[in-house]
Amino acid sequence: MFRQASRLLARTTTATTWRRSRAFSTDLPATPTEDSTFIESWKKVIPNMDPPKTPSSFMTPRPATPSSIPSKITVNFVLPYASELSTKEVDMVIVPATTGQMGVLPGHVPTIAELKPGILSVHEGNDVTKYFLSSGFAFIHANSVADIIAVEAVPLDCIDPALVQKGLAEFTQRLGTATSDLEKAEAQIGVDVHSALNSALTG
Repeated sequence: MFRQASRLLARTTTATTWRRSRAFSTDLPATPTEDSTFIESWKKVIPNMDPPKTPSSFMTPRPATPSSIPSKITVNFVLPYASELSTKEVDMVIVPATTGQMGVLPGHVPTIAELKPGILSVHEGNDVTKYFLSSGFAFIHANSVADIIAVEAVPLDCIDPALVQKGLAEFTQRLGTATSDLEKAEAQIGVDVHSALNSALTG
């Protein structure tokens, strides 16, 4: 029994040490590195053809982590079909995380947050731009860059309050009359989204 316990402790210690020794993504070099072993092997087999490019070859180098906290945070806000904000420098963003509204300022600790239906606020001086998000993720990096990916988003001032009230009433009725688990789940999602829309419009 004691031998088995010592083995388990050894495994746990080794795994913990390995996890601690791993570098965070923000600790990796800012410039992309080439796979020299692959390139050398390729040239030996096909010397007359250039090696194929990998996805990292088409990515711009990640900005280095500054030694001091910058005055602005850089925001990239993208949807599956559009890029709403690209390298936009702002004072603060507030994202609707599943754990609650999360304000992000320059120098924020690296974080990954799941987003729920709610308001994304982009603060630039005295101007505040608000979007309603359906869901998504926010990736906050150590170099004061925030990548916000949403499934659906629309400027808050483009939402019709009458349609929101109508949709909320319809999904509430569907939830009350649903018989299958699928119908209940679909109706509940509709109620949650329209309730969040209604709360966003009414403040």
